[in-house]
Amino acid sequence: MTAAAAAAPLRRGGSRPLAGTGTLLRLALRRDRLLIPAWVLALGLAVASTGSAFETLYGTAAERAGLAASMNANSSLRALYGPVFSDSVGGLVAWRMAGLGAVLAAVMSLLIVVRHTREEEETGRQELLSAAVVGRRAPLTAALLAALIADAGLAVLIAAGLAGSGRPAAGSLALGLAVGATGLLFAGLAAIAAQLTESARMAKGLTGAVLGLAFALRAAGDAADATATSLPTWLSPVGWAQNLRPYAGERWWVLLLFPASTALAVSAAYALTARRDLGMSFLPARPGPARAPASLSGPFGLAWRLQRATLFSWTAGFVFAGGIFGGIAKGAADMVGGNERTRAIFERMGGQQGLTDAFLATMTGLLGMVAAIYAAGSVLRLRGEETGNRAEPVLAGAVGRLRWAGSHLAIAYLGTAVIMTAGGLALAVGYGSTVHDVTGQLGPVLGAALAQVPAVWTLTGLAVLVFGLLPRAAGAVWALIGGVLAIGWI
Repeated sequence: MTAAAAAAPLRRGGSRPLAGTGTLLRLALRRDRLLIPAWVLALGLAVASTGSAFETLYGTAAERAGLAASMNANSSLRALYGPVFSDSVGGLVAWRMAGLGAVLAAVMSLLIVVRHTREEEETGRQELLSAAVVGRRAPLTAALLAALIADAGLAVLIAAGLAGSGRPAAGSLALGLAVGATGLLFAGLAAIAAQLTESARMAKGLTGAVLGLAFALRAAGDAADATATSLPTWLSPVGWAQNLRPYAGERWWVLLLFPASTALAVSAAYALTARRDLGMSFLPARPGPARAPASLSGPFGLAWRLQRATLFSWTAGFVFAGGIFGGIAKGAADMVGGNERTRAIFERMGGQQGLTDAFLATMTGLLGMVAAIYAAGSVLRLRGEETGNRAEPVLAGAVGRLRWAGSHLAIAYLGTAVIMTAGGLALAVGYGSTVHDVTGQLGPVLGAALAQVPAVWTLTGLAVLVFGLLPRAAGAVWALIGGVLAIGWI
C-alpha cells in the first residue's frame, strides 16, 4: 500500500529516462528513515568514542609512540589494522577507523542500493511503480542518491565530531571523506551487481565478495610493507582510504581515485540497465533438474539446501578470522606494551591473568558474539520464507508448522556449533604455530571457543521467542542481539 500510494503522483514520462526519480528518492528515504540514521549515527559515534578511548588509554606521547612502533613492527597486526602513520591521537583514530569505517560504509551502501533496485524487482514492487511510467534509469538513480545522502551524512558527522573534539580540521575532514567516498564507490559496485544477478541475496553476496577481496588485498599489502606503498594496497579501495593519511600530512590527491572509479562503476551500471528488461539479469540461475533429489523430500533437506551456502560462507570467514587472531596472539604483549590500563582491560575481558591467555579468551568471546549474528539471521530465515510466500506450499502438504520451523532451527543451532568449532580450531592452529605447540594449544583454545556455544544458543532462543510472539516485529531481533552483545562487551 505504501508503494502504491507513493507511486500515485507519478506522471507519464515519455522517453525521459529519469522521470519519477524525485518521487522514488522520497519513497526510498521514507522506507529507510530508520536504517540510514541508525547506520550513520552508530558509525559516527564509534569514530568519536575511539578518539576518547585513545586519549584515556594512551594519555602521553610516549605511550602513543610505543603503541605506534609496536603496531608497525608486527606484520600480522599491520594486516589486521594497517600501518600507523602518526602517533597523535588523531593519527591513531585514523589508523583504527579508516579501514574499518570504510568497510562498514561500504556495507551500508550496498544494502541501500540493492534494497531499492534488485530487491524491488524481485518482490514485484518495481513492476507496480513502473506502471506509472517511471524512467528506465529512475530506480537506479534514486537508489544511488539515497546512498549518496547516507555517505555524505556519515562523512559530515565524522568530520564534525572529530573537529569538535579538538582534532585538526584537515585530518578530520580527510577521514570523513575517506570513509564516505569508499561507501559511495561500493554503492556503484552494488549497482553493477544488481544488474548482473537475479536476486538481492546474490547481489549482496557478489558485492560483499568484492569488498572482502579489497580488504584481503589491503591486508596482504600492509603485511608486506609498513609504508603502505605495495601494489596490493593500491589495488584496494580500502587501501586508498588509509593512504589518504588523515592527521599525517594528508594526501589529498588520493581522493581523486574515488570519484573516477565511482563514475566508471555508475556508468557501467547504467549501461547494463539499458540492456536488460525489468526482472531479468545477465547472470540468471541455472535451471534445476527435472526431478528433485531424495535429500529434498523432507523439510530438513530443504532447509539445509536453502541455508548451506550461508553456513559455508560463515565457516570460511571464521576460519580466516581465527587464523588471523591466532597469528597475532603472541604479539598481544607488544600491542599494549607497558600500558597498565590496557593490560587490565584485556585481563578483565578475558577473565584470566596471563595477557596472551586473556587475548585468546577475548577473541573467542568476539567470535561468539559474531556467531550470534549468524544464528539470528538463520532464525529470521523463517520470517523470510513466510513473507516470500515460500513457506505456504510446504505447509500446504503433510509438513506441520513445528516440523517446518524445527528444520530451520536445527540448522541455526548446529550451524553455530560448526562455525565456532571452525573458528576455535583456526585460532588454536594460528596461535600454536607461532609458539611451535599446536597440539598443546588445540584443547584449551578449542574448549574456550566451544564454551561460547551455550551463550549463543541462549540468544538464538530469544530470537525464536521474538519471532514466535511478534512475527511482524521480527526485525527487533537485531536490536535485541545488539543490546545484549554491547552489554557483554562492556
